[in-house]
Amino acid sequence: MEQQNTPQIMSVKDWVVTLLLTCIPLVGIILLFVWAFGNDGNKIRQNWAKGNLIVAAIVLTLYLIIALLFFGAFAATAVSHGNY
Repeated sequence: MEQQNTPQIMSVKDWVVTLLLTCIPLVGIILLFVWAFGNDGNKIRQNWAKGNLIVAAIVLTLYLIIALLFFGAFAATAVSHGNY
């Protein structure tokens, strides 16, 4: 008989600890990378970490685009008024 690979279920306590650890600056980002690409065996946490990293990359990209647009508009206004 074939054995199925069922993912290990995380308890509420595991989720609370996971979320609290990801709230710590820099430690949270490092842990997301460790959980996403490490071999800890928990597929649920691995997929959750990968999803969080993808969302963070999208938000960061949008933030940079908006910041560059505002900076460009500010620079253009300053140059056109001669206040450079």
